[in-house]
Amino acid sequence: MDVHDALALLAAAGTERNRVIYRRHGAGENQYGVAFKDLRGLAKQIGRDHRLATSLWATGNTDARLLACMVADPARLSDDDLDAWIGDIAYYVLVDEFVAGVASQAPGLRARMERWIKSARDWTAQAGWDLVGVLAAREPNLRDEFFYDLLEKIEREIEHAGNRTRHAMNGALIAIALRNEDLREVAVDAAGRIGPVTVDHGETGCVTPAAIPYIEKTLAYRKAQAAKKAGKPKAKAAAGAHRAPR
Repeated sequence: MDVHDALALLAAAGTERNRVIYRRHGAGENQYGVAFKDLRGLAKQIGRDHRLATSLWATGNTDARLLACMVADPARLSDDDLDAWIGDIAYYVLVDEFVAGVASQAPGLRARMERWIKSARDWTAQAGWDLVGVLAAREPNLRDEFFYDLLEKIEREIEHAGNRTRHAMNGALIAIALRNEDLREVAVDAAGRIGPVTVDHGETGCVTPAAIPYIEKTLAYRKAQAAKKAGKPKAKAAAGAHRAPR
């Protein structure tokens, strides 16, 4: 599939209803309004195609760039490429997809995170703090001291950070708190001192979650899931105990 074929498919899949919704979220005018389930279906059809991904990105179209993040080969993007791509983005949904599909999968994740969280550009810093959340969830060998330093930085800087950066910092704090009990205690204390995190979500129903209740809710859910999982073998054993002997 070449870029012209892909754009034709995107154009055919877009709807005016989605375009209106996506504009409210900041997608701008250069978009087709393609539903994410359709984007993911098309990405599955295409598979990994890095050449197509770079051509899609070059169009500047939001849907094309979302699709590019789904079909690109992260290993083939240099640090300069990744810096250029994040520098092109001014839409938080695209930042999230870029981080999930590309920036978090390419080599050099930690150095990239450390570089981007220092950026004065809101979207770049958002991506950096999104990567902090990825590291907290995915890298068990990182020492707690690494995250203590990041929690201090969040508490020190979140009030004056950019709009989407504040949202991502709040998410990073939550992810760090869910990593282990020691980090959770420090993160919860920091969240209490920070207080409510105000983020302008525009004309949307999106909210930035209060960190402490969100952490508590997630832990309760994990506990319930663990209990449910632990109970299944017992239920099977109990059922087996009542079977007639052969």
